[in-house]
Amino acid sequence: MSSPGSGRGPAVRQGLGLADLERENALLVGIIEAISAGPELTLLAARVAPLIAAATNTDVCFVHVLDDSGRSLTLAGATPPFDKQVGQVRLPLGEGVAGWAASRGEPVVLVEHKERDPRYRYFPQLRGEDYTSMVSVPMSSKPSGLVGVLNVHTRNRRDFTDRDIRLLTSIGSLLAGAVHQARLHRRLTARERAHERFTEQVIAAQETERRRLAADIHDGITQRLVSLRFHLDAAAGALTDSSEFAGAQLARARELAEGTFDDARAAINGLRPPVLDDLGLADSLTSLARSLDALDVVVDVEDCPLPEHAEIALYRIAQEALQNVVKHARTRAAHLRLRREEGEVRLRVSDDGRGFDRDGMSFGDDPASGGYGMISMAERAEIIGGRLEVTSRPGLGTTITARVPIR
Repeated sequence: MSSPGSGRGPAVRQGLGLADLERENALLVGIIEAISAGPELTLLAARVAPLIAAATNTDVCFVHVLDDSGRSLTLAGATPPFDKQVGQVRLPLGEGVAGWAASRGEPVVLVEHKERDPRYRYFPQLRGEDYTSMVSVPMSSKPSGLVGVLNVHTRNRRDFTDRDIRLLTSIGSLLAGAVHQARLHRRLTARERAHERFTEQVIAAQETERRRLAADIHDGITQRLVSLRFHLDAAAGALTDSSEFAGAQLARARELAEGTFDDARAAINGLRPPVLDDLGLADSLTSLARSLDALDVVVDVEDCPLPEHAEIALYRIAQEALQNVVKHARTRAAHLRLRREEGEVRLRVSDDGRGFDRDGMSFGDDPASGGYGMISMAERAEIIGGRLEVTSRPGLGTTITARVPIR
């Protein structure tokens, strides 16, 4: 047989190589529709396999795709009934007819007795004994390079022509770009999932450490403070009326113990938020706002289902934002809002306090303006795929908005 590029016979019009213009247009439309259906590789391969078999008048078609390692081919699409074997058949590069075609970048034609060819590898699940003739062509193009191999088989003996090879090669080249994009999409999706899993693990680890610290404070420091308060009360009861100075000192010591105890309890409450699984984000935020005696918080929240790690992050952002109001805003009035708007969940904490010059300050410049807390809030928003917005002006208050896209 002459090589595919020898052009035996009269010149063929440019195109895919089908002699019938109507059939060629139908094939092109079918391939375009398959490509447009979405970036999922298995869906693309499943749609084009029957189109190729019909266009080439063959009985079955297999679409083998080069894996991410570039060392083996995987069956990504096939005509029924072999579509059930998708993902199950793997072939190292260089082995088998398809592996040879891929490694050499050349088509292979076996008219009969393919089992005698040293390149042939038998797969029981693909029932090679039922088919006599086959063609294997690489799927490649200049921009994308090699992406896989197309195999077609016929039950009856068939002498494949140069036109047949050109048609399959043209189809392979046309599909190469789409397969390349599908592979890139698959890799990107896998990376995004890995990033999401890592994010969940990081937040889970943070919460575990917070719970451990809260338990340590509760079981250690607060228990000692309770004991200290008991001994101070006992010492005060044992003093005589003439011990005025000692009594004053004991009273002061009790005040300090009480204040330290309250601080420890506040730290525990900060480290251990309400159980989001039980209350949900909206009710947890309401509980957080009500727990702050130093603020009068107007709460406007609605249920916005999110993954657990995203809910924890938003809760922590609200917690930090409200603490900033308590520490820096010099106001008792604050507003907390949680809403689902325009494809995202928005958490907004605002106050009418002293504000600051936002344009002239980076997040880390001024601790007195809550800069370090803002860094933490921005990082929490970013790690869950969102962003933090800060608006403030001296004398006009501050608004913190966390936006998290809904997927």
